[in-house]
Amino acid sequence: MTTALALYSGGLDSTLACRLIMEQGIRVVAVKFVTPFFGTALLADPQAYRDEVRRRYGIEVMLRDLTEPYLRMLAAPAHGYGKNFNPCVDCKILLMGEALRMLAEFDASFLISGEVLGQRPMSQRRDTLRVIERDSGCDDLLLRPLSARHLPPTRPEREGLVDRDRLLAFRGRNRTPQIELAARFGIEDYESPGGGCVLTDPNLAKRIRGLYEEASLVGKIPTAADIRLLLAGRVLRLPGGAWLVLGRNEPENDRLQTLALPTDWLLNLRDDPGPTAVLRRPATLAARIDAREREEQDLAAAATLVLRYAGKSCRARNRAVVRAETTGRARELATTPLADQVFADWHH
Repeated sequence: MTTALALYSGGLDSTLACRLIMEQGIRVVAVKFVTPFFGTALLADPQAYRDEVRRRYGIEVMLRDLTEPYLRMLAAPAHGYGKNFNPCVDCKILLMGEALRMLAEFDASFLISGEVLGQRPMSQRRDTLRVIERDSGCDDLLLRPLSARHLPPTRPEREGLVDRDRLLAFRGRNRTPQIELAARFGIEDYESPGGGCVLTDPNLAKRIRGLYEEASLVGKIPTAADIRLLLAGRVLRLPGGAWLVLGRNEPENDRLQTLALPTDWLLNLRDDPGPTAVLRRPATLAARIDAREREEQDLAAAATLVLRYAGKSCRARNRAVVRAETTGRARELATTPLADQVFADWHH
């Protein structure tokens, strides 16, 4: 049996592309790539995700973590960024190239994707689709079933593995054809279009861009641990450049406990419930001769912010003790809440 490898986002378009090819008696293995910017939570229980996709759509899916190559690409995407910090064209090139290298692993003959000609202004124009094919090395092996009849025939079509006449000619941003096709396949519960990647979010993209700019000053690339921390709660950038992340609820507090590195400071109110906070020093601080003094200032600022975001009854007392811990050291800092106008510009 012929096998196709599908790039699978989990959205309606990629789901329909898989089902269209499966309808021709071709086995489809869908691969969902994950990075800290999209899909990473699925890695906590891959089998549950596979079971859910199979139950809802009848599609065989697997997860593949591309964190490290993605972080390197994001530092300098050849085709630039979109409106925010989103490298949409280079993202597609990276994912397509990785999928191409996976063909042998699954004994697959070609690739498919759910791209629709003209649906997205940056990555789905006709010229851009061609650039993605060329730069990823997927020439002639990448089939886009939803728009195939607007595009030149690919090798699997020419060789008779796929019946081109049963492929579609979707184009543009109108979603009605996809919705009608989903109804024909009996697909009712599907993700709404758009979003999914945090790099398209203006506020989150600003954080990540700042992290990359800071790391570039010392010739480094941010780590996955840094990215995960900055996506975990309320984020502030202290005057000296340190990052402070505070939990906004109990699940975020628990998550910050797991994200703290041995070199971070972990802060909590000593005697009251309140936010957990992680203080992470910037990559540039180690080279500063006043690093210890700066650390003391950051700890003082972090402590007062922990109290500021505590409950009303705790803040009403206008004073509390914050416990701060890092590897081999612990501190207790008596503090008062910081006035909002002082740190209004620290939010990220």
